[in-house]
Amino acid sequence: MDSAHGLTENRIRAELRSARRTGTSDAEWESFEARFDAEFPRLQSLFHRIYGPHADSELLQVVLDAAASWQDRPADLKTLDASRAMAPDWFSSNKMLGGVCYVDLYAGNLAGLRERIPYFRDLGLTYLHLMPLFLAPEENSDGGYAVSSYRDVDPSLGTMDELADLARELRGNGIALVVDFIFNHTSNEHEWARRAVADDPEYRDFYWIYPDRDMPDAYERTVREIFPDDHPGSFVQLEDGRWIWATFHSFQWDLNYRNPRVFRAMAGEMLYLANQGVDVVRMDAVAFIWKQLGTTCESLPEAHLLLQAFNAVCRLAAPSLLFKSEAIVHPDEVVQYIDPGECQLSYNPLQMALIWNSLATREVSLLAQALERRHDIPDGTAWVNYVRSHDDIGWTFSDEDAAELGINGHDHRRFLNAFFVNRFPDSFARGVPFQDNPRTGDCRISGTTASLAGLEAGDGAAVARILLAHSIVLSTGGIPLLYLGDEVGQLNDYGYLDDPAKAGDSRWVGRPTYPADRYATRQDAATDAGAIFTRLRHLIDIRKTTPELAGGRLVPFDTNNAHVLGYQRPGLLDGEESTVVVLANFADSPQHISAETLSGLPETALELLSGEPTRLRTGLTLEPHGLRWLRV
Repeated sequence: MDSAHGLTENRIRAELRSARRTGTSDAEWESFEARFDAEFPRLQSLFHRIYGPHADSELLQVVLDAAASWQDRPADLKTLDASRAMAPDWFSSNKMLGGVCYVDLYAGNLAGLRERIPYFRDLGLTYLHLMPLFLAPEENSDGGYAVSSYRDVDPSLGTMDELADLARELRGNGIALVVDFIFNHTSNEHEWARRAVADDPEYRDFYWIYPDRDMPDAYERTVREIFPDDHPGSFVQLEDGRWIWATFHSFQWDLNYRNPRVFRAMAGEMLYLANQGVDVVRMDAVAFIWKQLGTTCESLPEAHLLLQAFNAVCRLAAPSLLFKSEAIVHPDEVVQYIDPGECQLSYNPLQMALIWNSLATREVSLLAQALERRHDIPDGTAWVNYVRSHDDIGWTFSDEDAAELGINGHDHRRFLNAFFVNRFPDSFARGVPFQDNPRTGDCRISGTTASLAGLEAGDGAAVARILLAHSIVLSTGGIPLLYLGDEVGQLNDYGYLDDPAKAGDSRWVGRPTYPADRYATRQDAATDAGAIFTRLRHLIDIRKTTPELAGGRLVPFDTNNAHVLGYQRPGLLDGEESTVVVLANFADSPQHISAETLSGLPETALELLSGEPTRLRTGLTLEPHGLRWLRV
């Protein structure tokens, strides 16, 4: 294939042949060339759409970098690439279970985390997401999201060699390693940032730097403020008077992806991490990576093209690496990032928010509507479903969806905010407001699952609510993700208020240190920690023996009861068609599902959680916050 204005494919092939090292075997080089044949036309097309044919010289360097990275890739990772190519839907198994934690808070350092691997195996983890652990400024780190080097681990946690060793040991225990790839911005202490500010010609265009306010003012007419408490607008002033784009915090500077050298540099960092044994990269703040004057600079078409181009590069040099999108935006935009050629995995922020909505309202209409309308995604992809994350909870449901159910979105968000920060009568929740605006009622919610569900308030239904919420993420399809410590009911940690570096960010309330006392009693069902852990382990174990819960296919089931959520998970059992019907009661009182509603099902079903047959012909009564997983 010839490029009309740039390099020809034959020229690139010639350059590639010269890049082959003497120690690279014929088989390994042939595998790279086969992937080049499959992926290069797509990569070149994407590069041209983003940068134009005049950037083919950078494209050549990207391909040569990929060839070098493939030849550097450890043999055990190449073996993993080959095995996952034979089972590309490995992440859709009903045996998948994810966990997420901060290394320092949960285990002290990487060595301490390795000591917890036996527990991870006992819990059933197959996927471990470590929150940002790369070198970051001591003071202004944004929880590690202000990266000063993608190739250096925070020294207090360990070294990159230790991370690679941890990845290898996790892999040997059947656990995939997930890390954040913060690629919208770097910290202001990154070498690229330092050299850009120093006007180094190689780096001056790595960021958006302007001599005066003319262009910043023009952009800010249409972009929104993300963290106005940190800095108003989207730009901050440098010491020399110039202005630099900083979407999130004043110390996080946005990269300029209009410069193809930035693409090449970040692709190199990504491949380096893949060669350390990282299985999945969480693509942070994907909606913001492309800027266009006169737009919101969020979720623009070029953002998707860039993700697809990064994906194509990884297929060349680290073919088993997966992307997970983090797009906390309108539900219509979230799904636009989910595709086998873009991001194979995606957080499911809508389901998460609506689980909490149903717990507060005791009604399931919005959640049932979302499962019916917004759950399906392409084959070869999967949701990552979670009850809560390290971050705040934002009410990301669509106002249009809510209006169809007679709900005013603005007013309902104000209610939810009030409810979850205990400003509503009889609320069980003890959340903490984040980015609170008392004038408008706008805010987002911070807190641990247990504190939000009522355990901190001493509410008697708290344990049942915690299990109910987790049962949804365990049974709707995709990868269920636990915030580690929540499985033993960890509570809010208000100690963050005593740390000047954290006191201004209420999200730290939901990031406690390792709750050793709760883990110590996790086997004692008479304790809150034990009641949560033992019953949650039971749900996890049943899921792993229920093949119908693999994949993501979900069929709605109308319970004709405003308080009871229903859905069906069709699949195969021993090669035969089988379906599991899930029922979940969000009410504080018993709820009955009529015989007429269940009349389309067989007379009896096997209730998987109890292991007992259940008669359906006379209807079914669920206890408060009760669950049924019915195989029919």
